[in-house]
Amino acid sequence: MAALAPGPHPASAERVTLRGVDGTEVPAILARPDGVDPVDGIALHPDVMGVRPLFDDLCRRVASHGYAVCCPEPFARAPEDVRAAGPEARLGFVPRFDDDLQLGDLAAAADRVGTPSASVVGFCMGGMQALKAAASGRFRRAAPFYGMLRVPDAWRGPRLREPLDRASDVCPTLGIFGGADPFTPPADLAALRAAWHDRPDCELVVYPEAEHGFVHDPERPAHRPDDAADAWARALAFLAAGPP
Repeated sequence: MAALAPGPHPASAERVTLRGVDGTEVPAILARPDGVDPVDGIALHPDVMGVRPLFDDLCRRVASHGYAVCCPEPFARAPEDVRAAGPEARLGFVPRFDDDLQLGDLAAAADRVGTPSASVVGFCMGGMQALKAAASGRFRRAAPFYGMLRVPDAWRGPRLREPLDRASDVCPTLGIFGGADPFTPPADLAALRAAWHDRPDCELVVYPEAEHGFVHDPERPAHRPDDAADAWARALAFLAAGPP
């Protein structure tokens, strides 16, 4: 059972195509509450396996809380055999990412939801990119879930920037992490805390026993239902706060 309980509104999701800043057609999920105007928009960056039924369901659940949600495929520019492959092939392509294009796709997702403002959310690799997007000036709020705070050595590429480089410039941000996550060691969390030392509008929440990926996919061995439910409650409250 998914940790994010449905909200008060029926919601639907469909597959759409966005246009990247380079003209690339980017597959995406678009979800909206049925019969009511959304309270805000969310650009949602998936994990490394990208757009798939898990995220159709997740976007629909988020939309049932009143949000218009758009989730772009992060590997839209990868060859088809990479997109169809497992995580190893996809991760092998990450050094070829261009952050101007990747973050541009998140901005395009924010434009597609059609709301006056939008926040950004992401998971795993998507959490890393959501933290970067939070410093772009496009988003009202951000909630990155266990995003890498330093680009892993195997992912480094010439156009993939470090998440911590502009962490002090983010919009109001809630960072959710696991204390047992090897991708975000204590030193990296300490660096993020230092970047936010004078930012009362930013909050870092660490679940001490949680490993990587403990929230968004209830089928993962790392999933922790109680921690995940608490993290979702915090994230929804945070995204709802402040002026639209």
